[in-house]
Amino acid sequence: MSSNLVISRLPAGGSRAALGRIERLRRLAWLIDAAGRVPGTGFRFGLNSVIGLAPGAGDAILAAISLYIVYEAHRLGLPRRKLYAMVFNVVIEAVLGALPVLGDVLDVVWKANLRNLGIIERHFGVASR
Repeated sequence: MSSNLVISRLPAGGSRAALGRIERLRRLAWLIDAAGRVPGTGFRFGLNSVIGLAPGAGDAILAAISLYIVYEAHRLGLPRRKLYAMVFNVVIEAVLGALPVLGDVLDVVWKANLRNLGIIERHFGVASR
């Protein structure tokens, strides 16, 4: 169990296992969307900035990673309307990401994985200690 998370609602699979899954999803979302920072600014970027540069294949890889987070949310027991909101975030990022050059900039701004992580954490009342 992660020592830096507190959960107020129990997800499917019990709190200890679920907290571990949520913590893994948190690390994955941060790695993809916000692992790096431009020095002297609050601007964060992640591996999506690099992976998304590969036309087509990069966007497909990023969409697959994002859909994995949605799949894990389903396994945790999130309701359909929240899963639909998460899929919407992924679709927006995938469509915008497919645009040459502008899509790479928009990928960095939209951050679908962190948005989706927020949906999961708010649903379960997860907060950092």
